[in-house]
Amino acid sequence: MCTELPQRLEAGAAVDPQFDRAHETSPSRPLPPLTANASLRWDVVQRLLPADPGRVLEIGCGRGTVAARIARRASHLVAVEPDKTSFALAKANLAGLGEVHNCMSFELDPDERFDTICAFEVLEHIADDQAALTEWRAKLKPGGQLVLSVPAWQERFAELDELAGHFRRYDPAQMEALLHEAGFTDITVELYGFPAGHVLEAIRNALAKRSLAAGAHMLDIVERTAGSGRLLQPGKDWMNDLIALAARPLVWLQRLFPNRGVGLVARARKPG
Repeated sequence: MCTELPQRLEAGAAVDPQFDRAHETSPSRPLPPLTANASLRWDVVQRLLPADPGRVLEIGCGRGTVAARIARRASHLVAVEPDKTSFALAKANLAGLGEVHNCMSFELDPDERFDTICAFEVLEHIADDQAALTEWRAKLKPGGQLVLSVPAWQERFAELDELAGHFRRYDPAQMEALLHEAGFTDITVELYGFPAGHVLEAIRNALAKRSLAAGAHMLDIVERTAGSGRLLQPGKDWMNDLIALAARPLVWLQRLFPNRGVGLVARARKPG
């Protein structure tokens, strides 16, 4: 079981659901910055997310940058992140927005159920992806929805995938079949990222190649997976502002070429 308490309880704050909900949805709170690639992905994710996602679980929340955005829609947010360094960053980014736990999703209360489960850039890190989808489905309420993202096209597996600890990439038809086999229905699969994603991926592969040559290849896949949420992340405020500014036209350009690119977002429903 998870041993971490929700961030707002660790801080000793009084639990006031009305205040907490107002804080979650307040548009005045600054959002943590997204990378350029995450901005392209979020543009599709936010459209596929339910307008009212209810009680949400995000699996592998990383630094909590997307979870902070989802919290503005959710009635309650639970996020889990097994990497201690990323978890510490997520606690800061999600302070007051919901629960954040330093554990795996299967360590949560087995009786806990959610209206929506999200897992962005997670499934490709799991050896038995079918078992993971089955576990996630069990945590959904009947009629609940799963929204996930993965890197697209196995033929594009390259240095960044190796450095990040990926087992595979996914073709759209493969993802649809996998979700169907796990018992999901009403499946939607969309590609994203064209054309900027191809350029960004080439740059990231070049940087990953240098890291692998410098010794990162000596790390086992568990260590590479643990650090994947911290790969190529901006660190300076001026860099965050620059990336946010540059990402806007890339997102607009992506909308001119829907359902094309190097990333994949899927939505599926648990029958009920």
